[in-house]
Amino acid sequence: MKIRSKAPLRIGLAGGGTDIETFSSRYGGAVLNATIGMYAYCTIIPRGDGVIKINSYDNNNSLETKAVPFLPIEGDNLILHRGVYNRVVKEFNGGKALSFEMSTSNDAPVGSGLGTSSTMVVAILEAFNRWLGLNLDKYRMAQLAYEIERQDLALAGGKQDQYAAVFGGFNYIEFKKDGSTVVNALRLDKSRLNELESSLLLYYGGHSRSSAKMQLELTKNIISKQIEGTTSGESKTLDAMEKLKASAAEMKDFIFTGDMDAFAENMRQGWEQKKRTSDIVSNKELEEVIACVLAGGAEAVKVSGAGGGGFLLVYCNPINRQRLINHMANLEGKTYPVNFTKYGAESWIVE
Repeated sequence: MKIRSKAPLRIGLAGGGTDIETFSSRYGGAVLNATIGMYAYCTIIPRGDGVIKINSYDNNNSLETKAVPFLPIEGDNLILHRGVYNRVVKEFNGGKALSFEMSTSNDAPVGSGLGTSSTMVVAILEAFNRWLGLNLDKYRMAQLAYEIERQDLALAGGKQDQYAAVFGGFNYIEFKKDGSTVVNALRLDKSRLNELESSLLLYYGGHSRSSAKMQLELTKNIISKQIEGTTSGESKTLDAMEKLKASAAEMKDFIFTGDMDAFAENMRQGWEQKKRTSDIVSNKELEEVIACVLAGGAEAVKVSGAGGGGFLLVYCNPINRQRLINHMANLEGKTYPVNFTKYGAESWIVE
C-alpha cells in the first residue's frame, strides 16, 4: 500500500506580512492569496521492519534510521519531515514509533516565495492524516501545520501559507487578535479567473541550491526585522503593515468587480509598502530585474513572499502578454504562466 498526497503552492496577492503573529496579535492581520497548479508531494509506504527511511528529492537529503518515537532536529536536514513525524507520533500515536518509507518533492525551490516549506508540511501531514485515519478537519490541519513550523521547530514566518495549502483556491484570510483565523473563500466566476490568468505571469531568477539557502537566510532576516519593527512599535513599519492589511480587503473588491486597473495599482502600492517594512526586502539586483520587466510592458510587479528574491508576480495587459514574455526571455531566469487551482491538500491510497 502507498499513501500519496499533494498540496498546492500559493501566490500572495495582498497583505503579506500582516500574518506574522507579532503584528496580527496586536492589530489583526489580513491577506489575499490564491493557490496555483504547482505542488508539494509526499508518498508514504508503511514498513514492518522497524526502520524509518526518508528521501527528499527536491533538496537531495535522505535519512535511514531505526524507528524511534522522536527524530532529533539537526540543522536543516529534513527538519520539516522530522517535525511533522514527531508531532504526529506524540499527539496521535500514543508516543509509539512508526515504521515507513517517505518520499517528497516540490515543484518550486525552497525559499522561492510560494510558501514551499509550509506547503510541504501540509503535504506530509495530509499523508499521515490519510494513513492513520486522523480525520483532521481543514482548520485543525492548518493550525497544526502552523504550530509544527512556528512552535515545535521555531521557524520564522507567518500563518497564511498553511491555510492556503489546506483550503486551496482564492481566499481572503483574517488573522484575529485572539489568535483565531477565518478563511473567507472567494467564489469567482470563470471569466474572472480567465482574465486573471491571462494577466499574470511568474518569473523566477533560477537560483542554484546554494543561493536558495542564502534566500532562506535572507527571508529569515527580513521576517526578523519586521518582527522587531512591530514589537518595538516603529511607526514606519506599523504604518506600512496597516496599509498592507487594508490593501488585502481592497484587492478582494477589485477582483470581484473586475477593476483590473485598480488591481494593478494595488499591486504597485503593495510592493512599495512592503519595502517600507524592512530595508532588506529589496535590493539593487532585484530592482534591476523589476525595472527590466516593467520596461518590457508589465504594468505592475511584486515579490510573492517575504522579499529579497524568489518568484516575482507580474501583471500585464493580456494583449501585451506574449510581447512581455519574449522580452523577459532576455533575463537569466524563467517565466511561468499562472494557473489557479480550486482544491487544497488532497491524499489517496494506491493499493
